[in-house]
Amino acid sequence: MATQWSARGEYMEACSCDFLCPCITKNSTTPASHEYCKVALAFDTTDGSFGGVSLAGVRWVFFAQSKAIMAEGEWIGGLVVDTSASDEQVAAIAAICGPGAGDGPGNFAPLISDFRGIERHPIEFVKNGKQVQVKIDGLLDQAVVGIDSMTVPDECIVVDNTFHPVNKRLNLASAVRNFIRAFGIEWHDDSGRTNGHFAPFDWKGEIAA
Repeated sequence: MATQWSARGEYMEACSCDFLCPCITKNSTTPASHEYCKVALAFDTTDGSFGGVSLAGVRWVFFAQSKAIMAEGEWIGGLVVDTSASDEQVAAIAAICGPGAGDGPGNFAPLISDFRGIERHPIEFVKNGKQVQVKIDGLLDQAVVGIDSMTVPDECIVVDNTFHPVNKRLNLASAVRNFIRAFGIEWHDDSGRTNGHFAPFDWKGEIAA
């Protein structure tokens, strides 16, 4: 019997690419700013369910490192789920991030050749207007600031119709703090020149038993 699932909330990411990330503008087919892309995508799930398991309040982060051209695969990947999540919620997040889940980060799964597991740590996720930050002690410390639109008051410049599993419409942001040290993936940059995004997410899918 298939399991129906849905998840909604807020997401933020920052990566090792210079702003503006070339992966976004060319559908992950052109080289990143370096010989790799190192990225963390953080999620604050406000509503949703996986079968009979509520996903409301679950925070989690997907870490990845790819080659310069992300579409070529051979990614390193790993998940951290907040310590407040139940075992059932952790299992649900793992399933949503797996192949065949439908919407969302499960679309990354075919690109991952070296999945390094799931860990549980306290996750801080704070969104204040156009500023978003996420922190996991010793593993992740990122903060992004949206790029103000000059034509639409109180909104950011956005990139739309993107090839991105979180949302096709992403706010453009610069990462003012960008520290990753998890699953053998390491990156540290405080220059304010690296790329970031944030957006709401709203996914649903069905996973075969």
